[in-house]
Amino acid sequence: MFEKSKEELKALGAQYTVLEIKQQPELWLKSFQYYKDNEEQIDSFLKGIIGIYKRVRVIFTGAGTSAYIGDTILPYLKKMVNEKVYELEAVPTTSIVSNPLEYFKEDIPTVLVSFARSGNSPESIAAVELGEKFVKNFYQMNITCTPDGELAKRTKNDANNLMLLMPNRSNDLGFAMTSSFTCMLLTALLVFDKSAISIKEKYVKAVCEMGRSVIHREADIERYVKLDFDRVIYLGSGSLAGLTREAQLKLLELTAGQIATMFDSSMGFRHGPKSFVNGNSIAFIFVSNDKYTRQYDLDIIKELQNDDIAKAVVSLQTETVENANGETFMFDSEFNIIPDAYLALPYIVFAQIFALLTSIKVKNRPDTPSISGTVNRVVKGVTIHNNLEI
Repeated sequence: MFEKSKEELKALGAQYTVLEIKQQPELWLKSFQYYKDNEEQIDSFLKGIIGIYKRVRVIFTGAGTSAYIGDTILPYLKKMVNEKVYELEAVPTTSIVSNPLEYFKEDIPTVLVSFARSGNSPESIAAVELGEKFVKNFYQMNITCTPDGELAKRTKNDANNLMLLMPNRSNDLGFAMTSSFTCMLLTALLVFDKSAISIKEKYVKAVCEMGRSVIHREADIERYVKLDFDRVIYLGSGSLAGLTREAQLKLLELTAGQIATMFDSSMGFRHGPKSFVNGNSIAFIFVSNDKYTRQYDLDIIKELQNDDIAKAVVSLQTETVENANGETFMFDSEFNIIPDAYLALPYIVFAQIFALLTSIKVKNRPDTPSISGTVNRVVKGVTIHNNLEI
């Protein structure tokens, strides 16, 4: 797909999706540079808040794919930040808007970190308005791909708000979020990861190299696409468990539901969801780089292989481990030091490409996959109810 001409991709309805997957490593470098250029302003914003209140709640929020950014980064960041200073949570805007008083507390200083490709989703705006209404000391950090979106407009000329604008081409024109997801995820990691800038730069350069390698290995991914399957499962642990939600959604979206999908943690899968496995299933396991956590990923791989039911059990990993036999999408072992939240970037590129190729296989059009037109690039049909009694 990545070698096809613009005309060929247009005919397949994949012009934007292919480009937006392919450009990601380049945009990750741009996102890192943007962070470096704005590091002082970002630190000043956060330190200013901490200087007043000593401890604040930080809520990572968004809807759909944007919500899964919070799910992915939260486990790693909780380990990296001083939790006596930052109380980190991940709550979708869809949950906040429908149940605001279960999430917003009047007397707890709160920073709402909103992830938004367009910044025009009704829930994104409503979540901010509810925060302003119910939280006495309310701040916003808007990580968005669109400078003229409604969320970005609200951030201007307000000392309590900070907007971080992603690289221009990250505002995906295709239906599915690809570049936008990874650029916003990386930026949030860079902002809240308290590692030295030199360490973060090392991580970024490594995942860029890994991402490029995934794109160059399209033929390896296509081998799995050619199998006879109609069910796909994504499993992982910690940050990579959060990533499984986005991985399965890409496939569900781009095939318009023609492939049934499931996600879970490597350990949680046994507790009922494993019933989903049949002879037409492929299971992909995102193997952790954490030596302790990896053991649980390898256990479920071995178990699924021994069950001998699924069409294929495929692990993505950076190390060859004795009991992880079978299908493996390997990265060089030099990348085994990359934290899982950063590892999520090249892993999701694999899932994006798998979804893209499967969409073509089932004769769908990746750029506009919703055949019925009932699912839209920017959500429609949302009613925000304002009659909440306090």
